[in-house]
Amino acid sequence: MEVKSKLRAGGDSAGIGKGQFVPALIVVDMQEDFCPPNGSLAVQDGRNIASLINTLLSRPGFVTRIATLDWHPTNHISFANNHPAPNNKAFQSLIEMNNPAPGKEHETKPQLLWPIHCVANSPGASLIPEIEHDRLDLFIHKGQHSQVEMYSAFADAFGNLELAKAAGSVDIDLASVLREKSVTDVFVVGLAGDYCVKCTAIDAVRAGFRSWLIEEGTKSVVPADWDKVKDELRAAGVSVIHIDDPVIKQLDVA
Repeated sequence: MEVKSKLRAGGDSAGIGKGQFVPALIVVDMQEDFCPPNGSLAVQDGRNIASLINTLLSRPGFVTRIATLDWHPTNHISFANNHPAPNNKAFQSLIEMNNPAPGKEHETKPQLLWPIHCVANSPGASLIPEIEHDRLDLFIHKGQHSQVEMYSAFADAFGNLELAKAAGSVDIDLASVLREKSVTDVFVVGLAGDYCVKCTAIDAVRAGFRSWLIEEGTKSVVPADWDKVKDELRAAGVSVIHIDDPVIKQLDVA
């Protein structure tokens, strides 16, 4: 898909009306295990962004509203309990993953270990009830491959945009869905800002879309690092904006 106008990263929405603007909303991983008070991998204040997300879901300008869900098997490689001591400490230990792409299995990268979270069909994997489920058009289940992490809804941890669905990491090819609807712009909110939200927003750019991350619509695992995360997002071409950015007003028009 060719995007007709390119915006400078960092929230500059000037001139967007001069090009095609077909927006989609991606609500990332607003699941019980990522939210206080009982989530196994709860993000501080993660539940508190539900109201703002619902406000966005009500905007008539989005051509589609998609929720992503971490949906892991019990033997997922990122679960600390699936590795022997002493290298099995959640939030601390690193293990090596192999690229699932054919011919690239020799490629490796480190993976931080997490507590068990968002096991498929478990209560912790459920979308929190504060989110207005009936406004969502599609649910995408990601992270289903037991041997590779998938933060982004577009690609696995090795950046395999085209392979993720074929390899069994995700049940729906998000980029294809967006292209079928002629989407040009992707707005990203949800949890967590420094992991799945960040990676989804960056991979939206890699997949050929303009990408917008709304700051008030996300919370991070490590809030103190948010400024560094924003630098990384902007360097990748993502526009990090506030909810009062002029582009948001364009979402009021169907």
